[in-house]
Amino acid sequence: MEESSARAEVVRSLMDAKAESGKSFSDVAAETGLTNVYVAQLLRRQAQLKPDTAPKLRAALPALTDDLVNLMMQPPFRSYHPDIVHEPAIYRLNEAVMHFGESIKEIINEEFGDGIMSAIDFYCSVDKVQGADGKDRVVVTFDGKYLPYTEQKSEHMMSRPARKTS
Repeated sequence: MEESSARAEVVRSLMDAKAESGKSFSDVAAETGLTNVYVAQLLRRQAQLKPDTAPKLRAALPALTDDLVNLMMQPPFRSYHPDIVHEPAIYRLNEAVMHFGESIKEIINEEFGDGIMSAIDFYCSVDKVQGADGKDRVVVTFDGKYLPYTEQKSEHMMSRPARKTS
């Protein structure tokens, strides 16, 4: 686990490399073939940089040092500061999920069955569009693999030795 102050320094250095490039998360995403949210996750040490993507990220952000790239390729300690929920943009996202969550769950169940959306096999992006009224609108896309709940049959539990039935 990265120590909090050390992690904060690494994140500052990664964000400085982005700032030095003059590029937005979406610009870097377009150059690397990643989503803009994933680029932000990489630069916040919330995702692991894969070897095939490292050269593309280096090309997009030339200020990245070998040490930073090597660190980004290590599995991160995914976490968040508990006070982040008080930040207005995050509070509103949480509020939207809480407000619409029950209906979203019902539609998932209706369309797919009893299951959930993965947050691991998952893609996320944020886009800016113009609404019918001409005002800017935020589009947040969650694109997660469907994971059905399974019936827990003991015969399918590989960690248990077979039991004899008499």
